[in-house]
Amino acid sequence: MKFGSRPSVEPEINVTSLIDVILLLVMFFMVSTTFQVDGRLQVHLPESSAVPETRPTDPVTIVIGADGAYRVNDRALVNRSPETLRAALAKVAGDPHGQALTIRADARATHQAVVTAMDIAGRLGFVQVNIATVNQQPGG
Repeated sequence: MKFGSRPSVEPEINVTSLIDVILLLVMFFMVSTTFQVDGRLQVHLPESSAVPETRPTDPVTIVIGADGAYRVNDRALVNRSPETLRAALAKVAGDPHGQALTIRADARATHQAVVTAMDIAGRLGFVQVNIATVNQQPGG
């Protein structure tokens, strides 16, 4: 018996369909991914404790009453408009970078009044905003 040599055929792997699937997955993940945008205003919520925290400098304080009236450093403003609050904060703070701002809002104050105060503080350049809290008494 005589065995002849067969012509050798180089095996091929077709990866075209694999590339299509990978490209489709990449596009799907790019479209479905949500991008997180961090705001300019950093809010540090204080922890309630029995001993009050002491600060070396007096922070600017905004007090928001139950009726939505603003007070800046215990001085009442003439009206509740955001422009008046902006002018009062700019006058009191001077250069707000690095200066602390404390917001003390009444529990019955509207959420909009607090958000307006935080928005104005962020636009003026305050980066350290604290929200004042009170200790809850046990059983109360």
